[in-house]
Amino acid sequence: MNFKEVNKLPIDVKETIKKRISTRSFLEKSLTDDDKNKLMDFYKTLTNPFGVDVKVQYISKNKGVENIQLGTYGTIKGAKDFLAITVKDEAFAMEAVGYQFENLVLYATDMGLGTVWLAATFSRKDFENIMELSDDELFPCISPIGYPAEKRSFVEKIMRASLGSKNRKVWNKLFYLNDFNQTLSQTDAGKYETALEMLRLAPSSTNTQPWIAVKEGDNIHFFCNYKNSISDDMKKIKHLDLGIGLAHFHQTAISEGLDGKFEIQDIKFSIPENMHYVISYSTK
Repeated sequence: MNFKEVNKLPIDVKETIKKRISTRSFLEKSLTDDDKNKLMDFYKTLTNPFGVDVKVQYISKNKGVENIQLGTYGTIKGAKDFLAITVKDEAFAMEAVGYQFENLVLYATDMGLGTVWLAATFSRKDFENIMELSDDELFPCISPIGYPAEKRSFVEKIMRASLGSKNRKVWNKLFYLNDFNQTLSQTDAGKYETALEMLRLAPSSTNTQPWIAVKEGDNIHFFCNYKNSISDDMKKIKHLDLGIGLAHFHQTAISEGLDGKFEIQDIKFSIPENMHYVISYSTK
């Protein structure tokens, strides 16, 4: 498989990654037409390395769906607008969704807008009633999009505390050197240190961070970490999370001037049962 080149984001990606937070409390107003058009026009320029067609539909409670209930199970307050993501079920579909939409999330963050990935805490049927969705398309996630409220709601405070939103796994839980027997130090990461750190900071469902990276020479091998016994829907979410992490890694690598590419490689070392090889990144 030949992976595609993608454009460098026109923002300071490292600073934006550090600034991005999950927003669940919004001012009760829709985006201005200028902000909506700026965001959606930018989305039309985005692609992903996997060559998968990822679609985003803009849904506004204030324009045409005032009487439609859009359920988020009480987790989101004040949001008037949502972005709904769909994709056909094909190879690398979930990684493509995670990669491409996270690039839009980062751009929205740079605009001063709030977002949060929602994969489980929303009513799909409510949204499907007002969306264009074909039988062969997946509808894995949505995000509210709007202006963050000055104060977080009580529910948001509880969720952030329970999910440990500020916490991220340390390096020796995520990154390895040559195989799965030796952890990777930040010193040994070399030219990949910053890109891997930005991967470490990526958001994921319930903050599980299911990605594992193994550095072998000039190669970084990416794995998705989950038990084979979990449901197919949960596996899809894990691969979507990896796609988000790959966006952070790849866009940082591009901003750092690394001349690399994604490819599928033949992994020679032993892989634990719960580690699922997905893709590698290599530089010259």
